[in-house]
Amino acid sequence: MIRVSRRVLPALFLAAPMLSPARAQSGSIRIVVPFPPGGITDVLARALAQQMTPVLGSTVVVENRPGANGSIGANAVARSAPDGHTLLLGVTDTHAVNPAAMRNLPYDALADFAPISNITNVPLVLAAGPTRAELTDLPSFIAAAKAAPGVLTHSSWGVGSTSQIAMLRLAEAAGFEVLHVPFTGAAPAAQALAAGQVDSMVLPAGAGEALSRDGRVRLLAALSPQRLSLLPNLPTLQEQGVALSVSIFQAVFAPARTPAAIITRYNQAMGEALRSAPMQEVLRAQAALADFTTPQGLTDLVKQEQEAWGRIVRAGNIRLD
Repeated sequence: MIRVSRRVLPALFLAAPMLSPARAQSGSIRIVVPFPPGGITDVLARALAQQMTPVLGSTVVVENRPGANGSIGANAVARSAPDGHTLLLGVTDTHAVNPAAMRNLPYDALADFAPISNITNVPLVLAAGPTRAELTDLPSFIAAAKAAPGVLTHSSWGVGSTSQIAMLRLAEAAGFEVLHVPFTGAAPAAQALAAGQVDSMVLPAGAGEALSRDGRVRLLAALSPQRLSLLPNLPTLQEQGVALSVSIFQAVFAPARTPAAIITRYNQAMGEALRSAPMQEVLRAQAALADFTTPQGLTDLVKQEQEAWGRIVRAGNIRLD
């Protein structure tokens, strides 16, 4: 079981260029990122926008609309005109977790969006910070958590976030309890780990690799089915005795009723962008691979993820409203 801390920790913000919430200028296309700058979703959106701009012949910009586990930005796109000028970089949180965790979710994750394509499935890692130097691998982490239930802390980018629920899935599988300390974004949550404000975190593999370079943050396990090329010496959960693997999808959606010709055009542009060398390099830095899909393939993925994550949300009685 994971409990939520009532403590309020200072948020640390990672500087990154961002567009104001004002609508992008006429003729341009905006990709709404429903999280703050600096996290994996923001990084992927900016790389994708840069590569799609020459393919489409229109400027593609990124707008951050964070809040309510991504539901504010997602709802803004769902309510936008279906004219091809507004897109959403939707993720497991917005399309699989929120439908189960929010009774008053203002959008329907399937009916209110026109799927374009998945980008990738981001692998996750379990990391420990400088406060608990004795945590060097998964067995030592589990032993410490079991010895003092609810004492070890872990950060996430919010209540009901995939970071929190991935830790909940690990806790369920391994039989331990830790204390959840939510932040308002992935960057401040990761920086809290590096600063020693929390003991652990489940986070994207690329961010974990970067945090671990100075040795203060230690990576304990990959939540992927196989070892990652970015982190070849990091054993998986399964190698360390826990039969579990978890990743988070990152995909692009348009508002429902967007004309099929526009969806087809953007799907083709995404395919070209994902095959580009710069985009491949960004994905490599996140230990991820491109996962280009048809619109129907993305719909099928969302349905599968809703079932898998929704079960954990309901079992953990996680509520966001």
